[in-house]
Amino acid sequence: MRKLRSHFVRDISEDIEQDEIKGFARSVAEVEWLLLILVMLYLLAPGILVENRDRVIAILVGFAAFTLLFRYLNFYKRQTRLKIAIETLVMIGFTTAVLVPTGGPASPLLTLFLLPIIVAALTLGKWFSLSIVGLVSLCYIYVAAKTHGDVSLASFSTLMVALSPFLLVAFITTMLASDIHIARGRIKSLSETDELTGLLNMRAFSRIHRREHDKAERYGRSYTVMLIDMDDLKKTNDKHGHDAGNRAIVLVANVIARIIRNTDVAARYGGDEFVVLLSEAGLGEAEDIARRIRNSIQNTSLEYQGQMVRTSVSVGLANYPEDGSDPRQIVVKADHEMYRHKELRKPSVEKT
Repeated sequence: MRKLRSHFVRDISEDIEQDEIKGFARSVAEVEWLLLILVMLYLLAPGILVENRDRVIAILVGFAAFTLLFRYLNFYKRQTRLKIAIETLVMIGFTTAVLVPTGGPASPLLTLFLLPIIVAALTLGKWFSLSIVGLVSLCYIYVAAKTHGDVSLASFSTLMVALSPFLLVAFITTMLASDIHIARGRIKSLSETDELTGLLNMRAFSRIHRREHDKAERYGRSYTVMLIDMDDLKKTNDKHGHDAGNRAIVLVANVIARIIRNTDVAARYGGDEFVVLLSEAGLGEAEDIARRIRNSIQNTSLEYQGQMVRTSVSVGLANYPEDGSDPRQIVVKADHEMYRHKELRKPSVEKT
């Protein structure tokens, strides 16, 4: 079956992606505040000697100001992975700056490097995570050189051994994040599509319909909703079995997907009903599409166990803004028109 690729489906995918990034962004904000709190607790801990306490406090204030400006004052309004990447880089810079006056490579705060590594692994993908690990390694060498002077080959080897846990954490976290991302993608796909027909389900369709309705309302456009109901599917099930009925449903879905435009969206409305959103289509254009769907289904036979199974459909149309001002009203009107059409066609359907 031809796969529907409309701008509406892409918009919904972008919405879901944006929701996902917003969730990541909230977690990154919590990590940033956690970094600040851990460094503050270190400064306040009894018996801790810091070479330049005022410098560390200034770094804390600067990082807090960045977090507030960048996130809470809408310095960068739209949540994107680029924003998370910038925040991750700033966290590495903050940790590096704090390590120099707090003991360098021997500082208890060295493990703070794990936080931006984990953030990158969970949100930014494998290659960026590897880049972050490389950057952390360079920052670690810089801290060692700043604290002890030049780094010899022997001390460099020691530093690399000390960094090995960071590499392990990055590797494991990236693998887990990849598995989670794949599983989430499969779950998202299942939650948006009908298993039998491959069309959208009503949950996804309703979101797309609401988006299209808002656009039509905002820009003074029109659209048409088409309800399609299979005639006498019960007779097919009774005579040939439910497997034949399911194949008939798939046949109708395939015809609908083949005939509608790339900018239109089809979904399975119920057991033997389908709904189509015809973007920026008036009733005249929608009636032409409906007629082609009816004729194509009526002229297509399903061969099942040596027998030819034929089916037909009844179609109802409703247009915005002519038939209602609310998405639900449009669907209800199309539903009424579909049943009216079915009643008018009953004698001819019963003869077949």
